[in-house]
Amino acid sequence: MSYRVGIGEDVHRLVKDRKLILGGVEIPFETGLKGHSDADALVHAVMDAVIGALGLGDIGVHFPDTDEKYKDAPSIGLLKETGGMLKQNGYEIVNIDSVIVAQNPKLSSYYGQMKQNIAKALGTDIGNVSVKATTEEGLGYTGDGSGMAARAVCLIKKIEH
Repeated sequence: MSYRVGIGEDVHRLVKDRKLILGGVEIPFETGLKGHSDADALVHAVMDAVIGALGLGDIGVHFPDTDEKYKDAPSIGLLKETGGMLKQNGYEIVNIDSVIVAQNPKLSSYYGQMKQNIAKALGTDIGNVSVKATTEEGLGYTGDGSGMAARAVCLIKKIEH
């Protein structure tokens, strides 16, 4: 059996007058993530991990921020397209582990919906997706509230016929 691993990371600045979307969930908060699409840092990190595991470059290669069709696009839809890349290449998700780095807001009550959204978009079982969050204890751009980051690792396996 053939296995591959990928890692992804994404960072976005927090700004006024933007919705905060993480894992395809709109979270009530006074600021949101700035970006070309909906700036869902968690989904972007997962996408990069999957694309990396496939050896197909990165999110910018497949969904460039210079392309107007991705302007304000829901990232969960782009993740579904990434799931299509998995199938086209004959792979499936073994598991995904991810972490959101943010001082605020508290995110634990949203983990279940985030996991469900990610699993559905990638055509895998919710039990194959882990989402968690951490703070950086007031340090750096995530600690001072000027931005958020997300990291993900993904293990995929070749589908045996």
